[in-house]
Order: sequence, then C-alpha cells, then structure tokens
Amino acid sequence: MRNKIIAVNAVIMLIIGLLAFAIVRTQLVDATSSVGQLKTSAQRDVSGAAAQLQLDGLRAERWLAMKSAEPATRAVLGRATPDARGDAARQLCDQIASAAQGSLGSKPSIVAVVDASGKIVGRNGSDLNRGDDIGASYPAFKDAIQKSYPGSDIWTDKARADQYIASYAPVRDEAGRSAGMLVLGTPLNDALARVGDVATGRGLLLVTSSGDIVASSHAGDDVKKAVTEGVGDVKNALANGNVVASASHDVIFATAPLSGFGDGKRTAVVAAAPASLLPSASTIPLSILGATALGLILVFAGGWFLGNYISRPIAALEEGLLGILNGQSDKRFELDHAELGGLAFRIDQLLNQLMGVEEDNTDDEGRVSKAPTAANFGDALSVDRSQGGGGGGAASSAGDVDAGRLAAEPADAYYARLYREYINAKRSLGEQVDHITDQAFRSRIQGMEQDASSKHGRPVRYQVQSNGREVVLLAVPLG
Repeated sequence: MRNKIIAVNAVIMLIIGLLAFAIVRTQLVDATSSVGQLKTSAQRDVSGAAAQLQLDGLRAERWLAMKSAEPATRAVLGRATPDARGDAARQLCDQIASAAQGSLGSKPSIVAVVDASGKIVGRNGSDLNRGDDIGASYPAFKDAIQKSYPGSDIWTDKARADQYIASYAPVRDEAGRSAGMLVLGTPLNDALARVGDVATGRGLLLVTSSGDIVASSHAGDDVKKAVTEGVGDVKNALANGNVVASASHDVIFATAPLSGFGDGKRTAVVAAAPASLLPSASTIPLSILGATALGLILVFAGGWFLGNYISRPIAALEEGLLGILNGQSDKRFELDHAELGGLAFRIDQLLNQLMGVEEDNTDDEGRVSKAPTAANFGDALSVDRSQGGGGGGAASSAGDVDAGRLAAEPADAYYARLYREYINAKRSLGEQVDHITDQAFRSRIQGMEQDASSKHGRPVRYQVQSNGREVVLLAVPLG
C-alpha cells in the first residue's frame, strides 16, 4: 500500500511539474525572444544612446563657449610670436583639461587652441601637433571656423591616430571677429562605454557610411560581423535620417544617425538587441523543475509516513486474526488508531458474540463507557422494547401492572411520567442521558404504541422496568 500511495502521488506531481515547466518555458520564450519585440527594444536603446551622445556634445559645446569667451583665452591668440602663442595655448589647455573632468564628468584626451586657418596653436600635455592643419582633415570643422559657430563631430583619422568625439566653440577677439577655435576631444570608446552604461547597459558601435566600425564598446564579434554584412541598412538610416532595425545571422540590431555631429550623415550609432528581453528568463522554468523535485521528495516522505500509518495497524489486525484462526480464542485487539480503531472494536464485539463471551462495556467505576448518541437513540429504544416483550406475549409479561390505571391516566401526564422514569432508570445504571430529549422520547414512544396497537388490535401503553443491568419498556395492552 505504501508503495502504491507513493507511486500514484509521485506520478501526479511529476505530470503537473513537467506540464508547468513546458507551459512557462514556452510562454517565456515567446514573450522574451519575439523578433518584433527585440527590434523594438534595439530601436529604443539606440535612440537613447544617440540622444545621450548628442546631449554630451551639446554640454561640451556650451561649456567650451564659456571658456572661449574668457579674456585669458582671447589673450592666447593675441600673443606676438608663434612660440609665445604656443606656450600660452599649452598652459591654457592644461587648465581647461583639468576643469573639464569636474564639469563634464570625464577628462578629455585632447584640448587644443586652433587659429583661424585651422592649424593647432597648442594643445594640452605636449608641444606636439603644433602647426598641424586639422581644418584640412575635417571639412566640417573648417566650415565651422569660417562661419564661426560651435559644433560636435566624430573625428577618425588613421594617419593622425584620431578617434575622438570632438566638440568645439569659436574664440573671438575684442572686436567680436573669429580668431580661432577651442577644441575638446573625448576618446570614442570611453564615450561609448559611458553612454552604454547610462542608456542601454549593453555594447554600442559607431559605424561610418562606408560600413567601417570606427569604435565599439562591449560588442562581440558576432555583432560586428552582422553589422558589417548589414551595412546597407546603416547607409539607409544615414541617408533618410531614421532609426532602422535589422537582423543578420540571428543578431538583431538598430541604427540611428548622429544628427548634430558634422553633417549628420557620416556616422551612425548601432545597438544590438539582447538575446532575450529578460536575461534571467531561462532560470525561471528551472525553478519549476526544482520545485517539482522538492515536491517529489515530500511525496516520498509523506507517502512513507502515511503508508506506515495505515499498513501497520492493518498488519496488526491481520496477525491477530491469524492467531485467532490458530486457536487463540482469547485474542482481542486493543488498537488506538483514529481511522481503524473503530474497526478493531467492532471486530472484538463480533468475536465476543461468536464465542459467547459477555462484553464488559463499563469503566473502572462501573459506568457504561459509551452511551448511545442522539443519532442512535431510536435504536436504543427498539432494543429496550424487544427485551420488554412487545410481541404477542406482552400482556402476560406485564404481570401485575394495573392496565386500568394506565388507561385512565391523562396522555400528557402519562408521557411525562414515563419519560422521567426512563431517564431516572438509565441514570441509575450510570448511562448518559443528556442527549435524550422529552420531545424525541415522546415521538418514539407514540410510534412504538402505534406499531404495538396494530399487532394486538387494541391500545397499548408502556411501563418502565429495570433488571439491574438494563432498562426495558414493557408494552401493556389496554381494555
């Protein structure tokens, strides 16, 4: 029995657990790995990254505009000799680079003062690059110098080893004319890493219109390969100025042009969608399997204890009955068990009747150990009536009972007296009578009188008698 209990419950638990695992896993995969949702997620991420880059560039432009308007900056370009201008420019750029870290949140790699022709006057940390014509390398910057307006752009030049997000602001002389530019450059990889942490939490790439990846941050080789093969979508995004979602080799990515950087059509930022919208989703179905395994362990433990709780008393009953069959006529069962204790008691009663042994149903003080309940009160009265002789010999068993006195007694007084005598007789034998109500007793007696009258053909009333061991009701025919 124990093994059957364990097997049935274990199979049920296993079916429910596996079904729940399959349903949850399927729904999570559909919800977190939908191509449409992943494309939407990538578009949202790349838009946020592009906006953050543009915001960083605008902040740098405005901060540089304040620095370029300071008298010390204008004074640099007003020095008499190139060497004097270069030394003053270097000193100024060192000061600006140190101040930028606290104001902009990152220390720039290059801060330079550029004259009106696009050549570097001086830069921070070094005397190198003096006289380099960066205006020739970056046409958008050259145009900004000529038109005297601030801006930001992506500067990449292998020959110059440039890889910056450059922001610049014009420097004006005392007459308000353009005298040059103040330039601040942040490494592309550092800028992408910072923006990725703020906007997406994942890697980003900067891609030119020709498909060259000029910078990346935490982007795997599979993402780089997918972007290179999907360069047509990158060009489309740059040409139309829209955010475009693409997919290649199971990699989903989105492209957004960097508007406000140069002419806005030369560089785009690319963000790859995650493999799943919920990275830890794969562990959720596994937790169901873990709960199922725990459930199986509890089923085995519970089945073991439940099986022992049922099988041990059954084994005791079986062993006792076998002993009785082998001649142990005095064998009885004293089984203290909530479910099978009643069965053992009935078996003991059956054995006593079959073997003619009078059952002792009293306690240590001589009282009846178990009184009839309200549910079986009618059965108790039936036993009393049969012992009192409610059949054909009822008249003779009444003895010297005064039938005339019973017939003359009013009905209400008769039933009240009979009830009192019955209750008192039961109590004298130590039986409990709290459950016997007057109304129930009267209804039962009236029913018994009707049955007896139909048998004898004349009215019948009852009389209470006690023989010292039990209470009986004697039927007395009237008239």
